[in-house]
Order: sequence, then structure tokens, then C-alpha cells
Amino acid sequence: MSFRLTRRRLITSTVAGGSAATLLAPGSAHTAEPRKPRFRYCLNTGTIRGQELSLDQQIEVAAQAGYDGIEPWIRDIEAYVANGGKLEEIKKRLKDYGLRVESAIGFAQWIVDDPATRQAGLEEAKRNMELVQRLGGSHIAAPPAGATKDVQLDLFAAAERYRALLVAGAEIGVVPQVEVWGHSANLSRLGEAVFVAIESGHPDACLLPDVYHIYKGGSAFAGLEMIDGKSMHCFHMNDYPAEPPRESINDADRVYPGDGVAPLDQILKTLAEVGFAGALSLELFNREYWKQDAGEVARTGLKKMKDAVARALG
Repeated sequence: MSFRLTRRRLITSTVAGGSAATLLAPGSAHTAEPRKPRFRYCLNTGTIRGQELSLDQQIEVAAQAGYDGIEPWIRDIEAYVANGGKLEEIKKRLKDYGLRVESAIGFAQWIVDDPATRQAGLEEAKRNMELVQRLGGSHIAAPPAGATKDVQLDLFAAAERYRALLVAGAEIGVVPQVEVWGHSANLSRLGEAVFVAIESGHPDACLLPDVYHIYKGGSAFAGLEMIDGKSMHCFHMNDYPAEPPRESINDADRVYPGDGVAPLDQILKTLAEVGFAGALSLELFNREYWKQDAGEVARTGLKKMKDAVARALG
């Protein structure tokens, strides 16, 4: 069954949703008292994916660059284990460096319509969350993997599936975050992700927004003003150029924060005003950056994130 999200249905469902109080901000950011930002800085390892570093090497890069945390990809964790690495040693190394595992990136197909594929996806998500938990992490991305083309999902069904994922995560101790994917046929809009989170009716429901994906999906950044900062643990930071246009721009076009045309001042001010106190995670897939020294890319990205925050908030 396809589902077209109308403004009337969104408002009705938002009012009725049991988690609305924790997902929606108590008032407009324009009327809220400014809050001192308490952002942490995180390296999503996709930013240095082209350098083909192992998990332990990625951690070294993040630590030496001065990040507070890291957002590894599940496939890199699995590869490290497959090559004889011990996650207990990685966890200790993270602790020694003072690095938090802020989130992790996996692509389990938990949201799709096909029951067999969805069940397999849920089992994969459980294994992924167990890996994150073993590293001391508490959150993982939950993108609409497997449902990015053609068929539009019933968002009420998607919310039920997200609840099942949250229930599984609660047993493991890891919270899946609904991730906005601007290129997808599903959850491409900020409002769709908010809807799914609210209608899940689960107290752990939360969002994983992304500067590039909000733009790519066509949502207004002003929508962030309606989201309670406590409903976001991690926020993917990047920027995008004026060209190519939104319709044809892709992941590889992302640039360092401040090097593009994204309204970062507006975004960061809004995050501070709604009480976001989580991690700004640098996520880039720029092929030119992949050709460069991983440490230099990490250091440059961290400096540009901090510069963007300083410009926006002083």
C-alpha cells in the first residue's frame, strides 16, 4: 500500500503520537532562549574510506587529529574481526584515546516490504548493533536501505518496522537512529523521518539528519527548528557546492563545511537553540579527499567544522 503524507495527516499523527513530546521542540527556535552549544566532534570514517585503512588505523587518525569521537562503518568492524582483530583491544584503545563511538554506519534492510528480506535485515541489524555494543557504542544509523528506488512505502508500516528495530536495539543496548536519505524514494524528507520516529511510539525513537541529505531531499532547513535537540544524538556535517544542481548532485560532490553554499550559520544556530548537545560527525565522500593523506583530511575537516561553529555561534 502506498502512502502519501499530507500536511493534515502529519499534523494529526504528530498530535496523536506518543513520542511527540520528546521529538518536537517545545517552541520555535526563534522564541527560544539561546543556549550555549555543547557539540562534540566526530569523524565518520567514510570521509577517509578511499585511503583503505583498517579500523585500528582509522582510530589512530581520529585520535591524532583531535576528534572527540568516531563513527565507524560496520563493514570495517567486520573486516577487522575477520582478519583476526579483537574488539576488546579496540575498545581499550578507544578508551585510552578518550574517543567515543558516537554512532556506526550499517545497511541492514529493516524497512523493506518483503517479509523475508525484512526479517533477514532485522537479524543483520541485531548483529551490527552487537558489534557496536562490544565497542562501547550506544547508537547506530538506520537508513532506508533496500527501499531507495521506485516503490514508496506506507509510512505507518515503516514506523511499525522502526519500532521493531528499536525493540531489538533496546535488548542489546544500542539505539538505531532514523536516517534521512535525500536520494531515496523513502525517508528522503526530514518530515518523513520525523513521522516514522513519532509513529513508532517508542521512547528511544530519534533522528540522524545530514546537511547534504536534507538539501538533496528538498526539505527546508527551517524544519530543524521543530525538532527537540534531545531527539538527535548525531548530526552529519558536510557542505555542498552551488553546482551541480540539487536534482543531479550526489554524495561525491560533498565538500568540507564552509567550502560550499549550505546555510551552516542557520543550521548550527538552530541546533544550539533547540538544545542539541550531541556529535557533529564529518561525513564526506569526496574522491579528491580520498587521494590525500588521511590525517590531513581529518585535521582539515575538524578545523573547518570548528570554524563553522565559531562563525555561527561566536
